[in-house]
Amino acid sequence: MALAFDAIVLAGGRSSRMPGQRKPQLPVGNATMLQRVLAAVGRAGTRVVVGPPQPVPDRVVVVQETPPGSGPVSGLAAGTAEITAEIVLVVAADLPFLTPELIEALIDGLTAEADVALLVDENGRDQYLLGAWRSAALRRALGDLDPLPGRAMRELLARLEVARVAVPVPKGSPAPWTDVDTPADLQHARAAGQPASPPQSPA
Repeated sequence: MALAFDAIVLAGGRSSRMPGQRKPQLPVGNATMLQRVLAAVGRAGTRVVVGPPQPVPDRVVVVQETPPGSGPVSGLAAGTAEITAEIVLVVAADLPFLTPELIEALIDGLTAEADVALLVDENGRDQYLLGAWRSAALRRALGDLDPLPGRAMRELLARLEVARVAVPVPKGSPAPWTDVDTPADLQHARAAGQPASPPQSPA
């Protein structure tokens, strides 16, 4: 039986390299990046978007980190106040090729000994904003790190047991961890081919 989980989608970045644009709401193919990410975590019991008020599907919770724009660690603190499942998926909002299959691979990679399973990209780099966490361990790490604004994700992970998950990518397909930080990134994502329509979000 598939394990239950909640999901926190971090959408509170300043988009400093894409001025004047709210990055999660930019379209890639026939849906915005945020819509695609929320569809990829559609099996979650509770889906929480952390960031400024913005359009989301029904039953998706939107909260703001304190202070606004203070970084992903503060965002996680805001998001954890809304979740109840023992496992929480933490993902960024700018991953237009994220898939449910990758989400399940992260959950499967959360071994009995691990506090968090992180995605490792094709170059062996940890993707801090793409992981499955034990909610109790995340709350404990946040408590140990106070004060939170401006803290780095690597600090949050420093005292935790981390399992690393590598996933093969079919030749010719964009990696599901491909993120969009710049106008050039957005252009490349749009040129990579229109992603399949995201599945319908739960009502």
